[in-house]
Parts: sequence; structure tokens; C-alpha cells
Amino acid sequence: MQEQVVLLAAVSLLGVLEQAYFSLQVIYARRKYSVPPPATSGHPDFERVYRAQVNSSEYFPIFLTVLWVSGVFFSQGVSSLCGLLYLCGRFCYFTGYAKSAQGRLAPLYFSAKILWVLIVFSSLGVLCSLFRFHLDMDLPQLVLRGLVE
Repeated sequence: MQEQVVLLAAVSLLGVLEQAYFSLQVIYARRKYSVPPPATSGHPDFERVYRAQVNSSEYFPIFLTVLWVSGVFFSQGVSSLCGLLYLCGRFCYFTGYAKSAQGRLAPLYFSAKILWVLIVFSSLGVLCSLFRFHLDMDLPQLVLRGLVE
């Protein structure tokens, strides 16, 4: 079982480490710009770091869910690669947003596209499993047969 999910687990752990890094950056920005907790406003540079971290945290449960569902029901390798791309996009989003509000846009769109790919893979994988286990039908085979005929 472990070899079937080891890549997903590795990407998940990398994602947790990335979230921890983002959180540490907020702590450093609080100190640098003298913004004591629980305040969430202050110097604009602090606010951008804070928003980048919060936005990334908001999407993290969605990312983990579709990463695992896609990996278990579609393909561990493809899903893990998508997961790595998503994490790279999120890192670029965070660093871009920390520099300027405009710097977040391209990485935001990139990571959103990767999330949608994982959602599609998750949906296809679950749908194929439902057809296979509950209707005793091989959905990919039916689609291929329909395309050939």
C-alpha cells in the first residue's frame, strides 16, 4: 500500500513545509514592520506577506483533497507531478505577492489551472471507479469503443 501513495505523501509533506515557510515569513514581517498579533493591518509590505500566506492557507485543504483523490483514483505519478507544479506556482505566488500586488497574478492563474486539472482528474477517476464497481462497466473502454465505431 505504501508504494501506491508514497509520491502523494511526499508532495503533501512538501506542501506542509511550504505552508510552514509562509507562516514563518509572516512572523518575520510582523517583527520587521512592528505589527503585533492579532493585528492584520499595518505597513503595506506586511499586509502583502500576510495576505499571501492567508490566501495560500485557504486553498491548501482543496489542494490536498484533490491531490489525494486524483492520486488514488486516477494516477499517483501524474497527480504528484501536478502537485509539484501547484506548489511551485504557490511559491511564486507568495514571493511575487510579497514584492507587489501585481506580482501575484501570473502565478495565481497558473496554480488555479493546476488545481482545475487535479479536479478534472479526480472527477474522472472517481467516475470510472463508480462505473467499474457499481455498474460493472469499464468507462474508458466504452468511450474508446464509441470513438472507434
